[in-house]
Amino acid sequence: MKLIECVPNFSEGKDKSKIEAIVSAASSISGVTILDVENDADHNRSVLSFIAPAEAALEACFQVAKKSAELIDLNHHKGEHPRMGAVDVIPFIPVSDSNLDDCRALAKRLGEKIGRELQIPVYLYGEAAVSPSRKDLANVRKGQFEGLKELIGKDPERVPDFGPNHIHPTAGAVAVGAREQIVNFNLNLDLTNLEAGKEIAKKLRASGGGLPAVRGKEIFLKARNQVQISTVLTDYKTTGMTRVLKEAQKLAAEKNAKVLTTEIVGLLPQDALVNFAIDSLNLENFNPDGQILERRLKAKSETEKLNWLKGGKALIQALESVEPTPGGGSAAALSGAMGCALALMAASVTLKSKKLAAEKRPLIEKSKNKISDLKVLLENLAEEDAKSFDQVMAAFGIPKENPKRRELIDAALIQAAQVPLKTAQTSQEAMRQASMLKELVQSSVSSDLNCALHLLKAGLLCAAENVKINLDSLSDSNQATNIRKALENCMDECSK
Repeated sequence: MKLIECVPNFSEGKDKSKIEAIVSAASSISGVTILDVENDADHNRSVLSFIAPAEAALEACFQVAKKSAELIDLNHHKGEHPRMGAVDVIPFIPVSDSNLDDCRALAKRLGEKIGRELQIPVYLYGEAAVSPSRKDLANVRKGQFEGLKELIGKDPERVPDFGPNHIHPTAGAVAVGAREQIVNFNLNLDLTNLEAGKEIAKKLRASGGGLPAVRGKEIFLKARNQVQISTVLTDYKTTGMTRVLKEAQKLAAEKNAKVLTTEIVGLLPQDALVNFAIDSLNLENFNPDGQILERRLKAKSETEKLNWLKGGKALIQALESVEPTPGGGSAAALSGAMGCALALMAASVTLKSKKLAAEKRPLIEKSKNKISDLKVLLENLAEEDAKSFDQVMAAFGIPKENPKRRELIDAALIQAAQVPLKTAQTSQEAMRQASMLKELVQSSVSSDLNCALHLLKAGLLCAAENVKINLDSLSDSNQATNIRKALENCMDECSK
C-alpha cells in the first residue's frame, strides 16, 4: 500500500476549538488516517501527523493550510517556538511503498496550489529545496514572521518558490518540503537562565560545532519556569537520542544543572527507540528482529497474510454473515479495489517486458501510479462504508421522543449515501485509467485487464445501489436531489 506521512505544524497550541477545526480539515478527506496530534501551550504550536495515499495527502495538507489561514492571525500570535506561518511547515515523508521522489513531487504540487489559491508565499525546503540555501529549515524560517515581513519583496534571497512575493498579512508564509523520518527530542533542564540554555543549545547543535545531524534551540517554558533544549535529530542513525542525552547532560553539568526529563514530540520510527535501548544498555549481539516479541509476532502475521486463499475465504465468510456489516457497500469498494489490483498487475507485468516500446513506459507508469492511489482509497472506503452503516443503525435506535432524532437520522443517511457515492466515483476514475492501459499492456495480460474493468464496473453499480437505498429513507429532498445528480453524472459517464 503506497502511503505518505504528513506532519503539518501549525501555529496554535492553546485554543482547542481552533486545533480541532484544523485537524478536522485533514480528517475530512477520504483516505486520511490521523496518527497523532501534539499541542504545546508554551510553544503555542501543534504538530499533526497523518498518513494517506498521495492524492489524499496533498488535498488534506491543502485543507490544513486553508483552515489555518482562516483561523490564525500571526500578528497576535506569541509562542516560544520559531514560526513564520499560520501553518508553518508541511513535510511529506515516505512510509509505505513510497520514496522521496514521490514526496518531492507532492511538495512542489502543494506549494504551487497554496501559492496560487491561498496567495500565501511558499518556500520549498529539505529534499524538495530548489536551492542549497533552503535545504535547512532554519535558514528558510530565519527572522520568523516579523523579519520576513520586512524582507520579502526587497531581498532577492527571500523570493518565494511559489505564491506572491509579499507576506500574507495574517497567515505569513509556509515551508513545504520532503524529508526522511526525524526525531523531535526535547530536554528539560533544572535551569531558569535562558542565556545558559542558549550556550548549551549552541554547543549541542551541528551548526555550532556540536553533534552531527542535530538541530537545537533554547526555549523558556513559562508555565514551568524552566529552560528546554528543543532538538531535532535529522538523521537519528548518525546521532541517536542516547548521544544527544549524554552530551546535553555533560553541557548542563558545566552550568551546574541537570537534565530532569525528556520529551518526544509527535511520532518517531521504532528503530530510534530500539537504537536508544541498545546504546543505553550497551547490549552485545542483540538482534531486534529476532528478540523483540512484537517483531516476531508481526513477521509471523505477515507470513500468514501471504496465503491469499485464506484471506479470500475470510472475506466471503464475512459477507455471508448475518451481521449488519460488511454489506453491499463494502463489497462494492472491495470489488473496485480488486479491479485496481488486477490492473496494477497487468501494468507491472508489461513494464517488466524488455520488448516494451520506450514511449509506452511513461504512459503506463503514470496510469499505474494513479490506479495505485485509487486502490488504497477504495480499500479505505470499504471500512468507511461499514462505519457509516453502523451510524445509521445507531441513529434509528434513538428514542422516538428525542426531538433531534430525525435530524440525526438524516445526517447519518447522508453520510451513508456519500460514502458509496465516493466509491462509485473512485471506481469510475479507476475505469478511466484502466481503459487507457488497454492499448498499452501486452496481450498476455489483456484478459486480466478486461477482468479488472468488469470488477470496477461491478463496484460502481453496486455502490450506486447503496446510494439509492439510503436516499430513499432521507427526508431532506434537496440533499437527496444533489446526491442523485452526482450519481447520475457518474453513471452517465460509465455508460458512454
